[in-house]
Order: sequence, then structure tokens, then C-alpha cells
Amino acid sequence: RGYFEGPLYPEMSNGSLHHYFVPDGDYEENDDPERCQLLFRVSEQRRCGAATAAGGGLSLREELTVLGRQVEDAGRVLEGIGRSITYDLDGEESYGAYLRRESAQISDAYSSSDRSLSELEGKFRQGQEQGGREESRLGDSFLGLLLHARALLRETRHVSSGLRDKDD
Repeated sequence: RGYFEGPLYPEMSNGSLHHYFVPDGDYEENDDPERCQLLFRVSEQRRCGAATAAGGGLSLREELTVLGRQVEDAGRVLEGIGRSITYDLDGEESYGAYLRRESAQISDAYSSSDRSLSELEGKFRQGQEQGGREESRLGDSFLGLLLHARALLRETRHVSSGLRDKDD
């Protein structure tokens, strides 16, 4: 077991409390694992004065300064989130008001598209009715032409039979 009081290079870790420490910071295949393995004891207890005596700890003033900076950073993050929410809400006071406005816009768009669809359906029906009337007029005129042609053929046959009778 070894005791180490220096920077720890996390080049290799096996996920347990064992950590392979490479003294020069450069792991190579030929480094002896027995020489590099350290066993650490994990505890939440700190020895009073041990950290500050070694020069690794922070004074109360420094800790408060760090804490103040963290609070300022958190404030800036929250301010940024607030700005992005304000931008997302498009100037509305609350998300509920934003949703009501969006819902009203969607409803208006739907009703106007519904009106347009109704108008198109009406125009389509009118077109079909007019087309039907035109078709019936064309059919009537075509039927009239057929009847007239039949009458002409009968008359021609009658005249032809009369001429044949005279010829015989």
C-alpha cells in the first residue's frame, strides 16, 4: 500500500477504489502495475487544520469569494434562461397567455380555411350543375339532330320508294 500526496493523473481506473497512478504522467505498457497501484480510503471526514497547514485548503474568505462567484454565475444562467423564455413567449406575460394567443391564432386560421373550403365546395357544385345543364342542352340538341336526321331518312326513303314505283 502506498500513500500519495500529489497530483493524481487519471490515466487508468478500474472503477473501484483502486487507482493506477503513473508517477511521470505518461502511461506505457512497461509500467509496473504493482508499483503504480494505490489503494485509497474514502471518507467524508476532514482533519481540522490539516488541509490549511499543507497549503491545499482555502481560507474562509477565499471560500466565500468562490461561493459568491458561483452565485453570480448561477444568477447569469438564470437571467439567460429568463431571456430565452421571454423570447420564446413572444412578449406574453405568462405561458398560459402565450398558449391562449397561439390557440386563438390557430382557431382563426382553421375557421378561415374552413370558410374557404366551403366556398370552393359551393363553386364546385355550381360548376357541376352548370356542366349538367350544358350536357343536357347538348344532349337535347343532339337528340333533336338525330330525330331530324331520322325524319329526313324516312322522307328520303319514302321519296325513293315513290321514285322506284314510278320507275317500275
